[in-house]
Amino acid sequence: MSDTPSMKSLIETRLSDAFAPVRLSVVDESHLHAGHAGWREGGETHFRIEVVSNAFAGKSRVERHRMVNAALAEAFARGLHALAIKAEPG
Repeated sequence: MSDTPSMKSLIETRLSDAFAPVRLSVVDESHLHAGHAGWREGGETHFRIEVVSNAFAGKSRVERHRMVNAALAEAFARGLHALAIKAEPG
């Protein structure tokens, strides 16, 4: 058995560590993208996240998205292809 966490678990951990969210939802939507760019057998390529955190207070939408993308650099390096982000201040 592999010690490598699932992509969903990695995303949840990185976002929790970076932002201490008051609400976090991570949904694997890879099955909706079968046959499209970046999709691969087994999924874990396309995710929709919602993260609500005080860390986003005073930040623009673009700044919040950049913060999330930076926190998930490891996930992108591991094959995360697409991320739908809803990041709001807590």
